[in-house]
Amino acid sequence: MSAMQRYLDFVARTPVLIVLLVVAVLLGAAFQALPIGGEMLDVRQGYDHGEVVAAMAQYGDAGRRVYIWASASLDTLFPIAACSLLAGLIFRLRPNERLGTLAFVPIAGAVFDFGENIQIMAMLAGYPDISTTQVAAASTFTQLKWLAINASFLLVIGLGLTALFRRMLRARRGR
Repeated sequence: MSAMQRYLDFVARTPVLIVLLVVAVLLGAAFQALPIGGEMLDVRQGYDHGEVVAAMAQYGDAGRRVYIWASASLDTLFPIAACSLLAGLIFRLRPNERLGTLAFVPIAGAVFDFGENIQIMAMLAGYPDISTTQVAAASTFTQLKWLAINASFLLVIGLGLTALFRRMLRARRGR
């Protein structure tokens, strides 16, 4: 059994899913309480150079320092917890073994999130010297992250509905 198979088997277990949900909610709440002084770039669907420069000016020195710290710590743990939760749900709800590969969609989202974090930390540390190329790279990672996360939620909903309908059909046949 591969390491990835063991990971997916692990995160699809009910107690692990519950812990991942609690951790993701707590980390999400911690993000809301951060004294950054403006909207984090991570929550946007994308951004351009002007928006990044304006946001970073709004954060101020203290806000940029907090944002760098949060990106390196909380925003490393959050994608691990949230994407493991989504991967575990997708893997658990899959109607057949072949569809287990769909669990890689949220894992890709975490990888894109890590790329986004690296770019954002570099921009925060380099402010006010931020190139349009760097902003474009960060925004691309952000857009890919959201694409993967939104696709993951759609997969969880679709697979969850499929599992519910299959269970209802089995119950009807059992009458």
